[in-house]
Amino acid sequence: MKRKAELKRQQIIKAAYQAVSDKGYESVTLQDIADYADVSKGVPNYYFQNKEDVLAHLLAQITDRIYEKEKLAVERETTSANMLLAYLNTVFVGPKENEKFYRVYLDFLAQATKNKRYREINERFYQNCSSISKVILEQGKKEGAFRTIDNEEAGRTIRAMIDGYMIQWMMTGDHMQHSAYRAACYRSVLSYIQN
Repeated sequence: MKRKAELKRQQIIKAAYQAVSDKGYESVTLQDIADYADVSKGVPNYYFQNKEDVLAHLLAQITDRIYEKEKLAVERETTSANMLLAYLNTVFVGPKENEKFYRVYLDFLAQATKNKRYREINERFYQNCSSISKVILEQGKKEGAFRTIDNEEAGRTIRAMIDGYMIQWMMTGDHMQHSAYRAACYRSVLSYIQN
């Protein structure tokens, strides 16, 4: 019974992701989420308190999954250069995936100024991202490849660079530029942390 309930919750969360991606945070209703999940209107209310609760679970889940993928990619590598490249390749996964995620994510960030729960989820995401950067920086320092730098500050700066390049790429509307922005981000991060 628990497994069936969890599958239904995941169906609703997945539908919410698609609905927000297509319609935008402000426009999405619980009815839309139910329609995307192909369930009756009352089903989301059975598993979640309200629209905000569904979307908070969505934000937590997508940011946790992204962090886990990025962390795993970095852990598979042994040199700082390869770790950084793996990190950025996992962030810049592909034009369609990145566009969909950032369209949803930016909607959440706009809401986070008014929503403490969303801010807390995003803060955890940024702390997780910072922990990935810390692992890469420590390895680079051991190798003598990276300069001595405050890991906390560097983690924030690296993520700001990543998000900045990603948003700039999205604003071009050109999927063909995706790899150029990934390469530019890599060069910028590297020039910031290299000896």
